[in-house]
Amino acid sequence: MNNNDLSVIIITKNESLNIRPCLESVSWADEIIVVDSGSTDDTVAICREFTPHVYTHDWPGFGAQKNRALSYASKQWVLSLDADERVMPELRSQLIKAIESFANDGYHLPRLSQFCGCFIKHSGWYPDYVLRLFKRANGRFSDDLVHERLILQGSAGKLSAPLLHFSYRNEDDVNRKIEQYASAAALQMFNQGKTVTIADAPVRACWAFFRTYCLRLGFLDETAGFNIARMNARTTYLKYKKLKVLRSA
Repeated sequence: MNNNDLSVIIITKNESLNIRPCLESVSWADEIIVVDSGSTDDTVAICREFTPHVYTHDWPGFGAQKNRALSYASKQWVLSLDADERVMPELRSQLIKAIESFANDGYHLPRLSQFCGCFIKHSGWYPDYVLRLFKRANGRFSDDLVHERLILQGSAGKLSAPLLHFSYRNEDDVNRKIEQYASAAALQMFNQGKTVTIADAPVRACWAFFRTYCLRLGFLDETAGFNIARMNARTTYLKYKKLKVLRSA
């Protein structure tokens, strides 16, 4: 990649099941940065097999943690990955060409996600374009506790090869992430001053199911689509129930 070097940044916590294949998929990069938030498994040891740039911090939320990882990057271009994502050879080629072309300041990648063993083509999951490749000087992450976004100054293009995302391995993983995301989202809404009514949790949960399964064609994903719609409904329900508890405290 000549002078257009690439830093890969990843945040982790207890990702020993995911992190090795993730790191293997970007072992060609010029620099890999990992910021861990107190893993109690083998995550940190595995990361140190691939890079000396492994740092430990407390957990301030997704956006702030990714900005910490970004602050350690030293190369001109940055690729932000989650531990459960993989860069396959076709995407690698497109990333390198995009960097060498200097046509844009950042790039959206289509993300193809797996749910309990099935790759999902509908349900609002694909093509799930995510802004992940960018010039370091032109980007930073929002400070959101959850569902953070990359704020890019400049132009953005799109790549066509998918970023693979192994997001939900099994039912236990689904239940854990429902609880995690609902809690973080409730706290974020609370900090933003959002209010909640008695009807919010059930009404918004029903809408989340209908939007995913019907409007976003989740029914075409068959059983997996139904389970994703149910997961979205459950997450939405818990998010507003938890917000109500916070408001009542």
